[in-house]
Amino acid sequence: MGRLQPTFDGETVIVTGSASGIGRAVARRFGDAGASVLVADIDEEPKDGDVPTAETIRDDGGTAEFVRTDVTDRSALTDLLEAAREYGGVDVMVNNAGLFVGGSVLDLTPEEFERIHAVNAKGIYFGVQAAANDMLDRDDPGVIVNTASISSNLAQFDQVQYDSTKGAVRMITRGSALELAEHGIRVNAVAPGQIATEFIEGWTEEATEKAASDDLVKPVPLGRAGTPQDVASAYLYLASENADYVTGELLHVDGGWQAF
Repeated sequence: MGRLQPTFDGETVIVTGSASGIGRAVARRFGDAGASVLVADIDEEPKDGDVPTAETIRDDGGTAEFVRTDVTDRSALTDLLEAAREYGGVDVMVNNAGLFVGGSVLDLTPEEFERIHAVNAKGIYFGVQAAANDMLDRDDPGVIVNTASISSNLAQFDQVQYDSTKGAVRMITRGSALELAEHGIRVNAVAPGQIATEFIEGWTEEATEKAASDDLVKPVPLGRAGTPQDVASAYLYLASENADYVTGELLHVDGGWQAF
């Protein structure tokens, strides 16, 4: 079976939330594809204690730099885009940083609500804004890829607060794509399903165990949880010339979970 291998030689890619999990896999894939990668995260160390992402990319022969970034701070995102100019300016902006806060709609506190929306919705919105403004300032339109979720379209138990942020990402993506199309900037999103990462503590084992059962409302048709590597290729596709006529799209990578 053939495999799509887009290249990003000479291009600069920012991936927020790329110290661990899906973001780490995405950053490494872009590094392998020849891009200069800015690893943007609030912490440099991966959650699994492995070698930091930027260092791993460099060890593999690529170009990468860690930029400490709090996506809830609009000025930090502006500084991040400025850092990318040292590499020629951002060509691909991946707004991936996110967090999970679970619990019943009856119990969520205002502080928890503000925290999850600040990262998952505000961080995406102003990441899109900062990248688009920088591309327009340089007269060099690029591509923006956001991280959505199956929760962008489908509700799950005890996840109202999380689902609402990912629903927001869906509309931020579509609305931005509509507005920025005239400037040649494409905006899309990847919507992962049940992915075995440390996004939620202990989730690697739990997701793998539950993927083929009905404990997650319904089983995953392909019979297993996904991995960050399963998801990463979708980002490269949407960022590449292969997707030149794709904008405003949510590309689901969920093992068929949404199909029934």
